[in-house]
Amino acid sequence: MNRFLFKHIDNTGLVLWRVVFGALIAIEGFGAIASGWVRRTLVEPKFTFNFIGFEFLQPLPGDLMYWYFALMGTFGVLVMLGYKYRFSMFCYALMWSCVYLMQKSSYNNHYYLMMLLCWLMVFLPANRWFSIDARQNSEIKSPSMPRWVLLILILQVWIVYTYGSIAKWYPGWFDASVPALFMKSKSDYWLVGGLLQENWVHWCIAYVGILFDLLIVPLLLWKRTRLAAFIVSIFFHLFNSIIFQIGIFPYMSMAFAFFFFSSEILQKRFLPKKKLYTKGEVIVPNYKPALLTIFSIYFIIQIGLPLRHWFFKDDVLWTEEGHRLSWRMMLRSKAGSLTVSIKEKGDTEKKRYNYNLLLSKKQQRSVKSKPDMLWQLAQRIKQIEEKNGKKDVEVYMDSYIRVNTGRYNQLTNPEIDIAAQPWHHFKHTDWILPSPDGFARKKNNL
Repeated sequence: MNRFLFKHIDNTGLVLWRVVFGALIAIEGFGAIASGWVRRTLVEPKFTFNFIGFEFLQPLPGDLMYWYFALMGTFGVLVMLGYKYRFSMFCYALMWSCVYLMQKSSYNNHYYLMMLLCWLMVFLPANRWFSIDARQNSEIKSPSMPRWVLLILILQVWIVYTYGSIAKWYPGWFDASVPALFMKSKSDYWLVGGLLQENWVHWCIAYVGILFDLLIVPLLLWKRTRLAAFIVSIFFHLFNSIIFQIGIFPYMSMAFAFFFFSSEILQKRFLPKKKLYTKGEVIVPNYKPALLTIFSIYFIIQIGLPLRHWFFKDDVLWTEEGHRLSWRMMLRSKAGSLTVSIKEKGDTEKKRYNYNLLLSKKQQRSVKSKPDMLWQLAQRIKQIEEKNGKKDVEVYMDSYIRVNTGRYNQLTNPEIDIAAQPWHHFKHTDWILPSPDGFARKKNNL
């Protein structure tokens, strides 16, 4: 065990990953301002849909969120340069975690992965070579790192890809109807729009997606298939970047290759002046018990969280319970309609409530089909109306949703006061109606 975890290996891959990762998170910070993401997601809305339990995290007032993201981008640059590395990485990890947890309208598994990687990087010795820190302080300079550093990065990536594949093992992907649905909105793309409507393309997307996510890490680990797997990875991620426009994630995924290629190759290609470390010393640190305990708990959680939806009643595609933090990526398309009614306790008649006045356009699209956001909207409406003088306000939600190519079906019980219901993180919510048979498929495919 000591030799497996604590043998020192060359750190070229980690150093190069730090440079690229720092550049990418800097682009994420500055790019969120330039693209209007900060404005649409955090500045324009009257409130945000936090992860439940993190309501204390709210966007800063006025234009301060722009400065917030500019500071994040600056910390990303410092990470790239390896200057005050741990402080800079910690600050970015903390600030990005706050952004991630304070809003769900722009929920994205890639944002979650970035948060996890940021926190992992805080504890990794990624600044011991090719960094300003190492140049200024020769005591920390080192061409090596313990093997456990590489192992936890590979394991984290492996978990993400494996669950990403497993989540696609359902009829909507097996019959290529979901990829076809995704490609329908890309028909106006220059040059490739027409091609993306071809049936054979949909089948390729479906099965290449399943197989790529399932096999890419093993193929990169095996020396004989590594180069071919990397070439496929480049094509796969560039396709995703161009077609789905998902920010820095495809480029971050390509940079994962630094974890798999040998240090000899990386050193020759990128850091020719760096002497290759080959001593292979085994140095068992005094923090071994804490290290094993912390990362054991961490990876038990990482493996367990994506499985939790199996312990909920009904299908996660319908209820969304257990969907987040589970690497359920590019799986389904959902649309919904929503009618909200309120009444004071004791009144016999409900009154329609124009909830759209409270929400941005992006929030309006998201809230209709996601039960946790419906619950949060009910709490917000109750607070607003009681602040305006009403007493014991009851909030009723009449929501219909369509999953993939299926029909619209009723999601919520319109006779239950949702504002009076507690939210359960690890228990089924009873005001979500049972899913109809074949709810995610066309009638003629049942």
